[in-house]
Amino acid sequence: MDSEKNTLSVGGFLFHTEKDAQLARAEEQRIAYLEERINYDSPDSIRYIYEKTIEERLFRTPVGLRYLEKLRGYLIDHGAAPESIREIPLYTAFDGELRERTSPARERVHPSKKKDIDKEKVGLTLSVLLNVMLTLAIVAMFYISFVSDQPNIVNYERVITDKYASWEQELTEREQAVREKERELKLGD
Repeated sequence: MDSEKNTLSVGGFLFHTEKDAQLARAEEQRIAYLEERINYDSPDSIRYIYEKTIEERLFRTPVGLRYLEKLRGYLIDHGAAPESIREIPLYTAFDGELRERTSPARERVHPSKKKDIDKEKVGLTLSVLLNVMLTLAIVAMFYISFVSDQPNIVNYERVITDKYASWEQELTEREQAVREKERELKLGD
């Protein structure tokens, strides 16, 4: 057990798996490499290294994250505003299955059910409001389509019938005017 702890221990941290410990050892080597080449007289170069290591995700274990925190502290100590420095991202979840199995405090402490109920009420209310708004939008679209003069799938029959009826009425009026003129001409002969 003691030899197992030695293989899983890196930089003051005891890792759960050999793979995690190897990753931490690799991060220790990267830190040593950077420390040999880093110029602590230039906050700009420190900031560049800090930003680049975050972008490249070079450090993911507590060993590397502790080093990033050291660089961040250096930047703050040398005049950089904390809000101007990128925060250190954590690429792991802390509510995972492993933690729940190994934490006796989890068994004693129970989360509040009230927050879950409040979230459900808000979600239900939001869902109902969205459904009502969508229903009103659909009704409005059908109303606009029905009232519109342009033919569409809802009112095409009425619009076309009205158009033909107006044509028919116009033709009837013209035909009547032509017949009246014909009668006038026949009477005049």
